[in-house]
Amino acid sequence: MHTIKILAASVLALAGATATVQAATTGVAVDTTPVALTADDVNAWLDGYMPYALHTGDIAGAVVVVVKDGKIVTERGYGYSDVAKHTPVDPKLTLFRPGSVSKLFTWTAVMQQVEQGKIDLDADVNQYIDFKIPARDGKPVTMRNLMQHVAGFEEQAKNIMGEDPKGPGYEELLKQWTPERVFAPGTTPAYSNYGASLAGYIVQRVSGETFDDYLDKHIFAPLDMKHSSFRQPLPAELVPLMSKGYTEASEEPHVFEIVGPAPAGSLSSPGEDMAHFMIAHLQNGEYNGNRIMRAETAEMMHNSPLTMLPPLNRMELGFFETNINGREVIGHLGDTDYFHTSLHLFLKENAGFYVSFNSLGKAGAAGSLRGALFEDFADRYFPAEAKAAVVDDKTAAVHAAKLKGTWANSRGSQSNFIAALGLVGQTKASVNAKGELVLPFQGLNGKPRHWVEVSPFLWKDAGSHDHLAAKVVDGKVVRFSFDELSPFMVFERVPWYQDSAWLLPVGCAAAAALLLTALMWPVAAIVRRRFGAALALDQPSLRAYRWSKIASILILAALGIWAWTLASMFNDLNNLSNKFDLHIRFAQFFGVVVFIGAFGVMLWHLRTVWSGTRRWPAKLWSVVLALSAFFVLWVAFAFKLIGFGLYY
Repeated sequence: MHTIKILAASVLALAGATATVQAATTGVAVDTTPVALTADDVNAWLDGYMPYALHTGDIAGAVVVVVKDGKIVTERGYGYSDVAKHTPVDPKLTLFRPGSVSKLFTWTAVMQQVEQGKIDLDADVNQYIDFKIPARDGKPVTMRNLMQHVAGFEEQAKNIMGEDPKGPGYEELLKQWTPERVFAPGTTPAYSNYGASLAGYIVQRVSGETFDDYLDKHIFAPLDMKHSSFRQPLPAELVPLMSKGYTEASEEPHVFEIVGPAPAGSLSSPGEDMAHFMIAHLQNGEYNGNRIMRAETAEMMHNSPLTMLPPLNRMELGFFETNINGREVIGHLGDTDYFHTSLHLFLKENAGFYVSFNSLGKAGAAGSLRGALFEDFADRYFPAEAKAAVVDDKTAAVHAAKLKGTWANSRGSQSNFIAALGLVGQTKASVNAKGELVLPFQGLNGKPRHWVEVSPFLWKDAGSHDHLAAKVVDGKVVRFSFDELSPFMVFERVPWYQDSAWLLPVGCAAAAALLLTALMWPVAAIVRRRFGAALALDQPSLRAYRWSKIASILILAALGIWAWTLASMFNDLNNLSNKFDLHIRFAQFFGVVVFIGAFGVMLWHLRTVWSGTRRWPAKLWSVVLALSAFFVLWVAFAFKLIGFGLYY
């Protein structure tokens, strides 16, 4: 699945892709003669590439599969499926978890039902289910919306992934809470595991078969995928074939992950089975004489693009474009906590590329390595003449300046306390001394990417094939995205009241004032006792004075409790479950009482100080404390820390 965590930059700087793209921006001639895609050449290339990459990235193992013209060109296993036992990865039998690449099977099942007339892509999905998805702006959710991630759902994090096989099943998760539709349908890409899980449930409802049984019978069986399953836990006969999952190869392995929204990401499959699936789609629904969909259905699935930010990659029906070197490529990425995968189909070349890693690796190496491997594969076997056109420096500087500001990813939570992650997760765009666009996203070398504007409001990363495009309305940039994200996520400007550009520095100042107040309370008491100096305050002023100190301590405690709660939840996805509800409930009740009550205390203290005889330092500090408490309350309201819900 596309994990909630953002993968860090890879430790590998792979020179091949970098040199090719640098040449595109400098005008240096590049050899674009393709290498013949043969088993001997691919094997030699991969064998020289993968072992060092795994070792350097601290990745336990990987599987790579290449197909062309209806046949497997190569299937290679690298490293170990079990490091302690030195069990090698077997591409024919070792099961990996491809995460959100699983969605392609769910979407394939949907298209089978479309073909049979049981699902209408543009009908209200409520007609297929036994609960109700609320309308947004009077418009329902359609299957096309779900397949293209534009139903408008916010993120669903609870029970997304864990280790408890007795946790709630995907049907229960679908019905217990529907994520709020925060965007009008069809307007904003926002990746949704809930939407894919809902699609799987619809397949189950209209087919009359359980989701797992349906896949076994109608996809795995005709494609001869004998060792693949969406079932959790795995069937007993497949358990010995399952690779261990690692954060890093040098660490202990983890247990089998349980994906809550199963149709969105619970597949376990070996490389060879995934080859069969790729061949079937490259051959418009046919594998080895067995057909899983008609050719016209496959064509509809592969070529029904939703254009949001031209000329970036677009969302098809389930697949998304990963075009490269002028080639028409569709595919999908997938991440669980430990497995990281990509699948790409070169449609006109009738070739497919699949890679999956069983470890995140050091500094998130697997996340960047899978992208670099795909780019290098394309540059070697399907290259294209690089274009050197660029926008003049003066115009480029003007355009880059239009992106300056703070941006938020469309994939996220807005209606519940998970929205608080947005305060630290916003993206700041700026320009450097040369007027070039600067964003915090790093390249393979661990440094910020170098964006070169190649046409109006279209930039190219000089160190990769990635493009960035911005949408301009009335002369203002209102959204942007990258090739890798554009089909299902965009960045939009943050409203001023949630803008971390001013909230974070003001927040640090407020926290410092509250902390200083809390620390100085006992210090001042000790000093007065040491020198026998009494605090000359009447009883009402003394009470207000003491309560202002207590309120400062409680505000800091409430902030600390929320920070610990959120960190605990996302550092261990097992905590994104019912078992953590008590912690959340405590943080909510404590926070609401403290944030609102402490602000009231600070206003009382402010009035007492200013109506009394205290001197200007005390009066000034009473204003600082009131403003600090008000600011914390502002943030609590803006980022949904004021509330009591347990669904998120």
